[in-house]
Amino acid sequence: MAKRTFSNLETFLIFLLVMMTAITVALLSLLFITSGTIENHKDSGGHLFSTTPNPPATQGSTATQSSTATQRSTATQSSTATQTSPVTSTPEPPLFQNFSGYYIGVGRADCTGQVADINLMGYSKSGQNAQGILTRLYSRAFIMAEPDGSNRTVFVSIDIGMVSQRLRLEVLNRLQSKYGSLYRRDNVILSGTHTHSGPAGYFQYTVFVIASEGFSNRTFQHMVTGILKSIDIAHTNMKPGKIFINKGNVDGVQINRSPYSYLQNPQSERARYSSNTDKEMVVLKMVDLNGDDLGLISWFAIHPVSMNNSNHLVNSDNVGYASYLLEQEKNKGYLPGQGPFVAAFASSNLGDVSPNILGPRCINTGESCDNANSTCPIGGSNMCIAKGPGQDMFDSTQIIGRAMYQRAKELYASASQEVTGPLASAHQWVDMTNVTVWLNSTHTAKTCKPALGYSFAAGTIDGVGGLNFTQGKTEGDPFWDTIRDQILGKPSEEIKECHKPKPILLHTGELSKPHPWHPDIVDVQIITLGSLAITAIPGEFTTMSGRRLREAVQAEFASHGVQNMTVVISGLCNVYTHYITTYEEYQAQRYEAASTIYGPHTLSAYIQLFRNLAKAIATDTVANLSRGPEPPFFQQLILPLIPNIVDRAPIGRTFGDVLQPAKPEYRVGEVAEVIFVGANPKNSAQNETHQTFLTVEKYEATSTSWQIVCNDASWETRFYWHKGLLGLSNATVEWHIPDTAQPGIYRIRYFGHNRKQDILKPAVILSFEGTSPAFEVVTT
Repeated sequence: MAKRTFSNLETFLIFLLVMMTAITVALLSLLFITSGTIENHKDSGGHLFSTTPNPPATQGSTATQSSTATQRSTATQSSTATQTSPVTSTPEPPLFQNFSGYYIGVGRADCTGQVADINLMGYSKSGQNAQGILTRLYSRAFIMAEPDGSNRTVFVSIDIGMVSQRLRLEVLNRLQSKYGSLYRRDNVILSGTHTHSGPAGYFQYTVFVIASEGFSNRTFQHMVTGILKSIDIAHTNMKPGKIFINKGNVDGVQINRSPYSYLQNPQSERARYSSNTDKEMVVLKMVDLNGDDLGLISWFAIHPVSMNNSNHLVNSDNVGYASYLLEQEKNKGYLPGQGPFVAAFASSNLGDVSPNILGPRCINTGESCDNANSTCPIGGSNMCIAKGPGQDMFDSTQIIGRAMYQRAKELYASASQEVTGPLASAHQWVDMTNVTVWLNSTHTAKTCKPALGYSFAAGTIDGVGGLNFTQGKTEGDPFWDTIRDQILGKPSEEIKECHKPKPILLHTGELSKPHPWHPDIVDVQIITLGSLAITAIPGEFTTMSGRRLREAVQAEFASHGVQNMTVVISGLCNVYTHYITTYEEYQAQRYEAASTIYGPHTLSAYIQLFRNLAKAIATDTVANLSRGPEPPFFQQLILPLIPNIVDRAPIGRTFGDVLQPAKPEYRVGEVAEVIFVGANPKNSAQNETHQTFLTVEKYEATSTSWQIVCNDASWETRFYWHKGLLGLSNATVEWHIPDTAQPGIYRIRYFGHNRKQDILKPAVILSFEGTSPAFEVVTT
């Protein structure tokens, strides 16, 4: 074999990889924290700022420092889920038994967490840290109960990348502490929307902790608190009502990003479908007995990656924008994130579905790179990137989100098929590394210990990997194999044989330091509302995988006399296990197949397990299901790599001072911008004195007061944080003035928290605010 030579770039990358690996190994050995008790923080719900009677200032600026703000040492910020508090008494709402329908409760709460100094979860791109906020993230909870209260189910859609096992275990633990056996592992589904622009750092398995650059207790606490608050609100607001279901196609918003994998599926199977993506949207309409709107749940298969991996602003991407539009329309007069109507756009079998509908093109030449390996003649796979329909990622997010909102609105308005019948739920924990799969009546196969293939490192056309790996690799590389073997050890022959034809890059199922790298124990769960079955999928199903599971579950119900069930795939639920492809797609070993961590028979195993749950519900034998092996909750996790430092203001300045005021006058369509003396926004995930980083306010002469017109949850605002040296930083607030803005006098306010630490004293977090000079908006 000819001797391999390396270019200067490759030599540099090899050196960089070795250095990064050495650092990682050292961190894994040294940087542990022992988690303590998670505190129940104040909620971060609706906007709490009242209007002020001050007339508009035309010169200068104001900045105030709150000395009475909550002063809490960061040393007390720690977490655990193993201590079960005594069950607290929670009053039950009165139940109405003499009506046909369900008892329905909806709730929404903020779960944003850190918006700075933390990785964004989804692209696994080093350096893609949060540096501000475009929109807030919310947990949206829906509780459905039978009229006599005998059975109930909870579905929660959360604006995060995916639900981690640690997050679910902690939520279940706290629900048990507050509600006893009312809300349990079998009747509560937690589903992530899969936005790739939410904070990371809330995982316990090593692969995800490394990708997150540590465990962020701030973000974990904020997410847990937000999820619980949304459930509490839904519980408190339960009232008799009705649920209607409707379905319809959404066109022009998605493509299959791995069409060559899809083509591996049997032609006879593909011929049954008109598209290589699922275009159908399923909508649940919830109203009270007077017909007044309560909420909506929509399931649709699309990746929330309209915001690409160059983005640094926390946001909920295209599905979040759809929720934003519908909630703003239904909750007239309320600021975003407020109001009684709750609209969730939940994830489905989105594994191979992209919103970047212009398709993959070589960004250096403009030619198509829609090929089996997603590579370009010049530059390889790193140049092959898909783009959305807009002028930039913000525009694309709005275009895709608006199309989903419009279709959901139509389906909601025309929904007439009522959902009736009993509620049921079934759940098991399963060791996914050791499932015997019946291929037919005589032959079996088994799932594997987790492993990631070479194409995992290539990324996708929505976000390519950092090194020049390519999709579709069915053979390993001796160079990378040698580096892996020297650092992590060799994968066993057993795991290599089990995963064929996947060439193993990381044998994560055989790595256990400092904790297992991937989960062994996985949730499988179904809840049913009459003739609707919601399957809670612990990962990302591809299009055909979702179709096969839906058909199998529907057939299982039918075989036990329960006909015409509508089966919904609800993705990214309860624990994250990467992707699930069909057996045929697995052979092509593109990104999705390389990320199918339990081997080629993963989908068949899930189909078998979910059929078992469906049978138990259909035959009323759920009580006979085994609980399964309970998953672990690890007590020590790796510290974040980014340290906490004291915030400082420039000499002669105070936090919140205006460094650059807005112009005196703007027209609609322009961008008003103000720069303030800032502090690290991650402090605001600890001290919640303020519930927003910004407000845009209009002066009302008749009442001589300032009225808030939008905040940091509004799509037309952007909050950027610019990190300087030695604790210095600036904050930029942008208001993209919409065409609907009324002419008048406006101002922009900034709300933050700074970290202060005196010698020999614990750190405290202090609140402050700043106000810009007034400016005018004109329409002509």
